Amino acid sequence: MQINIQKIILASQSPRRATILMQMGINCVVMPADIDESQLDNESPSDYVLRLAKQKALVIKGQLNAKQAEMPILAADTAVALRDSIFGKPEDDADAAEMLKKLSGTQHQVHTAVAVMFNQQIELALNTTLVEMMPLSDAMIAAYIATKDHKDKAGSYAIQGLAGNWIKRIDGSYSGVMGLPVHETFMLLKRFGF
Repeated sequence: MQINIQKIILASQSPRRATILMQMGINCVVMPADIDESQLDNESPSDYVLRLAKQKALVIKGQLNAKQAEMPILAADTAVALRDSIFGKPEDDADAAEMLKKLSGTQHQVHTAVAVMFNQQIELALNTTLVEMMPLSDAMIAAYIATKDHKDKAGSYAIQGLAGNWIKRIDGSYSGVMGLPVHETFMLLKRFGF
């Protein structure tokens, strides 16, 4: 069944996700989901982002009025992972500097899960991209922290910002590293007839 959806609800306050959706030709109503983002014991980075994306969609579903309930909900969660350690959003500048020191000169993964919920059905997709970052000096990290570009970013960096200069190569989805993998998002919405 083909449905004509003018807008979707984006269960995220990320301006990057809203921009990516606009580039895909999709208008969205932003409704950030407020959930506990603590990692569970022995939870893998991929299971972590899948759980949070689903949880965000379910929380927003419970807050909709009748008119909003006619729109699909799209939620996403991104985590930077080095082996089994998850690097979420930094608590402060010192935390950001510590994360960047650990990621410096590494190959790490960026996991982004996408959840789409419509008509009581929910579908999930996971994108994992391998990112290789050059070695960073303390001075490079300090100069970057001073720009405030690290704020509200998983792993304390944004590939589409100044830190993009440090990324030697990626194996996977550039938009996935930004926080919303375009292909997986498109395929999930297509599954619902969008």
